[in-house]
Amino acid sequence: MTSKCIPVYDRRYVVGLMSGTSVDGIDGAVVEISGDSGRGSKVKLLAFENTPYSIEVRERIFSLFEPEKATVDKIGSMNMLLGELFAKAVLSVIAKAKLAPSDIAVIGSHGQTIYHAPEFQQIEGYHLNYTVQIGEGAVISARTGIPCVSDFRVADMAVGGQGAPLVPFTEYLLYREDKRTLLLQNIGGIGNITVIPAGCTPEQVFAFDTGPGNMLIDGLVTNLTLGEMTMDVGGAIAQRGRVDTDLLHLLQQEAYYTLPLPKTTGRERFGSSYVDRLLSYQHEHRLSSDDLIATVTMLTAWSIGEAYRRFIHLDHPSDRMLVGGGGSYNPVLMRFLQQEMEPMGVQVLTQEDVGLSSDAKEAIAFALLADYTLGKLPNNLPSVTGAQRAVIMGKISY
Repeated sequence: MTSKCIPVYDRRYVVGLMSGTSVDGIDGAVVEISGDSGRGSKVKLLAFENTPYSIEVRERIFSLFEPEKATVDKIGSMNMLLGELFAKAVLSVIAKAKLAPSDIAVIGSHGQTIYHAPEFQQIEGYHLNYTVQIGEGAVISARTGIPCVSDFRVADMAVGGQGAPLVPFTEYLLYREDKRTLLLQNIGGIGNITVIPAGCTPEQVFAFDTGPGNMLIDGLVTNLTLGEMTMDVGGAIAQRGRVDTDLLHLLQQEAYYTLPLPKTTGRERFGSSYVDRLLSYQHEHRLSSDDLIATVTMLTAWSIGEAYRRFIHLDHPSDRMLVGGGGSYNPVLMRFLQQEMEPMGVQVLTQEDVGLSSDAKEAIAFALLADYTLGKLPNNLPSVTGAQRAVIMGKISY
C-alpha cells in the first residue's frame, strides 16, 4: 500500500462511479466518509453529477451487448475510451464538490457491464461463471492521479458467487434498523431488491434481481420511436395505454421469476431478443404502442410484487419499501407498484421521500466499496451472492 492507504479512523473523500444497464450516462458522487470502515462508517454526499453519453458512444456500448458484434478490438477500444470518459466525469464532480483531486483518497468504479453470465458451466473440467465490465481503471487513475478500484465482481465469482448484487453490502451498512425490516428496491435497467431484516447480522441480509426494471420499457420506446426517445419520460406513454391482460399473463410465465435464490439476471435474458419478441407479438395481435408500454410497465411492478410474495413475505414481512433508480421517477410504474404492494401492507416510498437521493445511491455504494477495498476489508455478502466466503473485491490501479 502507498501513502494513500486509508487510516482506520479518519475523514476521507471518496468518489464513486456507476454506469448501469440502461446506459443513460455516468453517475459520479463525491462522499465524505468518517469513522472506522470496519465498524460503522458514516457517509455524507457532497456532490452528485450525471454525465450523459453521446448518442454515438451509447450506440457503440449497446452494440457490445450482442456477443456476435462484440469483437475484441471493439471491446478493447471501448474499455479505454470509457476509462477516459469516467476520468473526465471524476474531475468534473470533484470540482462541483469544491475539492481538488489531491483531496480524494480513492475512486470506486463499477464500470459498464457488457456481459454477465452468473450460471456455472463445465469447461475443460472446471466449474466456471464469468462477467465482463469495461472502463479501464488504470486510465482513470492515470488521468486523475487518484488510486482507482474497479472490476469488483470477479473476486466474488472466483469463490463461487454470482458476482452480484454488490450494493446490498453497503445498504446493510447504511440502512439497517433494529426494529423494522426494510425492503430496498432498485429499478434500473434490471430490478433488484435487498431485504434487511430487523436487527440482523450481515449474514442474514439477502438480495436478488427481481427481473426487468426499465430495460424492456426503454428498449421498446427506442424501437417504436426509431431512436427519437430512449425512455418513457414521466410514464407519459404508459399513462395513455391500457394493460393487455393476455400479454401480461404470457410474460408472467417467464422461468426466471420462479428460479430459486440466489439469482441475478441482465440483458442476456431481458435484452434486445426479448424486445424483438414483444414487437412481433404487437404486430401479430395489432396491439397499440401505448398498450404495449403500459403492459411491460405493469410487468415490472408485478415482478417486484411477485418476488416479495414468493421469496420474502412469509419469513420477513415488512411494512416499508424504499425505491431508488430511474424507475422511481416513473409515476405510472410507481402507482402500479403501490397497487401490487398495498394489499400486503407494504408502503412504497422513494429515496427522495426520506431525504435521500435515488440518482446517487449506487455511485455512493461504489465509493464505500472502494473504501473497504483500500482498507483491506472484505466487502461482499456471501449470503447475497452465493459466494463460499467473504472476500476483498476490486482491483486497484495507482
